Amino acid sequence: LIVLYASFALSESILQRALPTTFFAFYLAFLFALLHQQSQSNRLNSTTKTSLSVIVICKNEADRIGDCLHSVKDLADEILVLDSGSSDNTVEIAKQFSNQVFSTDWPGYGAQKQRALDKASSDWVLSIDADERVTPELCNEIKTLLATSPQCSGYRIPMATVVFGKRLDYGVTGRAPLRLFRRDGARFKEEKVHEGIELQGEVRTLTGRLLHHTFRNFYHAVEKNNQYAWLWAQQRQKQKKRTGLLLAFLHSLWAFFSISLFRLGLLDGRRGFLMATLYSHYTFNKYVALWSLRQKS
Repeated sequence: LIVLYASFALSESILQRALPTTFFAFYLAFLFALLHQQSQSNRLNSTTKTSLSVIVICKNEADRIGDCLHSVKDLADEILVLDSGSSDNTVEIAKQFSNQVFSTDWPGYGAQKQRALDKASSDWVLSIDADERVTPELCNEIKTLLATSPQCSGYRIPMATVVFGKRLDYGVTGRAPLRLFRRDGARFKEEKVHEGIELQGEVRTLTGRLLHHTFRNFYHAVEKNNQYAWLWAQQRQKQKKRTGLLLAFLHSLWAFFSISLFRLGLLDGRRGFLMATLYSHYTFNKYVALWSLRQKS
């Protein structure tokens, strides 16, 4: 329009004759501006970020909680940490990343995570443990996902186990637990160990990995496996499950070959062999523990 006015100004008669065209051009410009504004508004509304709460339960995780929370600080709208009586400075470190850090008793894994879920206020929830890390790839994937208003109810996240300083890509790494889910309608099962999530609707699987620093050292590996085996046995006893020593041996043998051969754990080298052996030992212990509890009843 400025160029046209400069041209029309060379002749007053031309400018007078061009007034109707000028008003029509202004009208078109105004109309296109309104359409463009509406289009931009619709685009922004369609990409409005869905809010995300990250929930973490912990106890005596001062050496790992910082890295865990640092990996989600740019992703979460709120971070909720439930500590069950740490004697180290876990709580102090957690408060560097969140103003919602709570000290509670210990009712069990499922019940504790449900407490954290009850405190969440965002549309979606990401549940992780203190020994886990969100990779940059997974972080970007979740950000992109939440910016498009996902239609399903939850997402499984593939795990990548890290043991003795190296990431494993086979064997025990094959798990993909449900960790990202819509808050409304979700509930943790009240189980002592390996708690699940009750959720209605479609569940899909992401491609980004969640790093799992499962053991601090070999002593911690043995201690953790024994604790989990005992909790599993107590849980199964309440469900009136039965087993025998021969069945315990067969289950442990299957666990070793399943992880090392069928799930290609041997491709992870010495660490892959060690993890298959540890998991076989854990499997044997949990069935023997259940057998021993049944002998008392």
